[in-house]
Formats: sequence, C-alpha cells, structure tokens
Amino acid sequence: MTTPPRIRPPRTADERTQLLGWLDLQRAVVPWKCEGLSEADAHRSVLPASPRMTLAGVVSHLRWVEHCWFEVIFLGRPAEGPQFDDGPENADMMVEGVPSAQLLQEYAQQCQVSDEIIAAHALDDTGRHPDFGATSTSLRWILLHMVEETARHVGHMDTIRELIDGEKGYY
Repeated sequence: MTTPPRIRPPRTADERTQLLGWLDLQRAVVPWKCEGLSEADAHRSVLPASPRMTLAGVVSHLRWVEHCWFEVIFLGRPAEGPQFDDGPENADMMVEGVPSAQLLQEYAQQCQVSDEIIAAHALDDTGRHPDFGATSTSLRWILLHMVEETARHVGHMDTIRELIDGEKGYY
C-alpha cells in the first residue's frame, strides 16, 4: 500500500476544497506513522493509562469514526460497529491479532466511502439518523470535526511512534 501524499490545500481555495484538503492531509499522515513497523510494534502499548491506544488501535478507531459520522449519523444507515455494541469502552481500538496492513486497508476504504458521501452532498445538508441528536449537524460541521478528530489522533500517533522507535516528523 502506497502512502498518500501529504499536501496542504491551496490557501485561496474555496471552502469545500480547503476542508477536504486539510482532512486528506491528516488522513495521509495515518499510514505514514505506521510505515516500517513490525506487527508487534504496531500493536505495542506504550501509554500505561491508555493500553488500547496503539498505532493499530488508533487506525481502527479512525476507520470507525469515519463510518459513524458519514454513514450512520449523516446518511442514517444502521448503527453498526464496535462502538455501538454493548462491549467495553474503546472497543473499536481492540485489534489484537488483526494485521496492521488490513487495518490500514480498511481505513483507506472507509475514507473512500466517506469521500463519495461528501461529494454527493452540499455542506449545508444535515444528518438523517433518527436515533442521534447529532442528526441536525451539517456536513460542514462534520468535516470540521473530522479534521479535528483525525489531527488529534495523528498527534497521538506521533507520540506513540516516537516512544516505539524514536521516529518523528510531521510531513
């Protein structure tokens, strides 16, 4: 799997281009932070207070966050996935035994699905799921939230990767 390019959006682009550009930049950092790691390191816990926050766990979490916001809340599809089960908190980060390449591929596929949804709707369109209060949320708000959510977890990935093998860098 080739790591996507990490490119900032044009400074004078329209709103949609800038929102998607910043989201794509943050998304592209995710596989980059996993490059060259062994399976053991991708699944290694280095934060004692957050044992599920491994690089592999963060990739899985980001995949499920994309699914939740764009497919479930925005489109109104069934609320399916580990975060909707009656399992433990942060179940979407429980990925022991799941190859990191599989997790990265699932994340890339989910991002493609999200991009198709985004392309088909106006920024002012709102969510449709009847069981969530967030259904009145606009696509614009969801995109801003996804930039924030992805960037926050990319920051976690920076720290985790540096603790694993000393690798650091933004882009």
